[in-house]
Amino acid sequence: MDSGIGLLAAAAAVRRLRPDADLVLSSDPDNMPWGRAPEGVKAHALAVARAAAAHRPDALIVACNTASVHALELLRAELEPGLPVIGTVPAIKPAAAAGGSVAIWATPATTGSPYQRGLISEFAGSAAVTEVPCPGLADAVQYADEGAIDRAVAAAAALTPPDVRAVVLGCTHYELVAERIREAVGGPGRRPIALHGSAGAVAAQALRRIGAEPAPSAEPSSSIAVILSGRVSELPQAALAYAEGRGLAAVGSVH
Repeated sequence: MDSGIGLLAAAAAVRRLRPDADLVLSSDPDNMPWGRAPEGVKAHALAVARAAAAHRPDALIVACNTASVHALELLRAELEPGLPVIGTVPAIKPAAAAGGSVAIWATPATTGSPYQRGLISEFAGSAAVTEVPCPGLADAVQYADEGAIDRAVAAAAALTPPDVRAVVLGCTHYELVAERIREAVGGPGRRPIALHGSAGAVAAQALRRIGAEPAPSAEPSSSIAVILSGRVSELPQAALAYAEGRGLAAVGSVH
């Protein structure tokens, strides 16, 4: 689940680990973005989670940093222990472990939040960390607006210190344009930039929570259900602008 198509990265990661996994993709394009008051985020996240839970999945991945910040405990209180709920946390620890300066790109609602500051305090160690707000980037990715993506990425890159060697992608939407971010931050004459997303780790944690092992060579499944703001639907057209979306669309969907 996610506010929008940011869930594609986590869904694709699950498929890489378990091609035989049936997927339910529940998002909320009618109310995106969720980065408003925390109570509103909680209400939207709970509705999207309930729509997914109605399909009786084995686990629920909250593939949204904002929802994980504001609504994870609420979702767990309602759905666990019957349905394990896995949140998404910015990959600050592995980014800082590599040494050097780190930037965290996130939505304005997450940037500077007590939650993110707490993660920095707990996991960044001695690394120099810069929080970079990225207004408009998630929306631009959601609608595959190429010009808006370029402008938002360029604006965030301009706020990223030149000595940064690692960028934490603190919004799941950003993982869909990771290479564009790498190119914008790296630039000519600079060292390669390491990008740290959360999709792979979240997918692996979901398997652990249900006691399943990775099986990349398993026979692929063709079952993908798509729910948009509570309505059974198809993948949004914008999802096909990204490799993750095209890969899932090729699998097919069920209603």
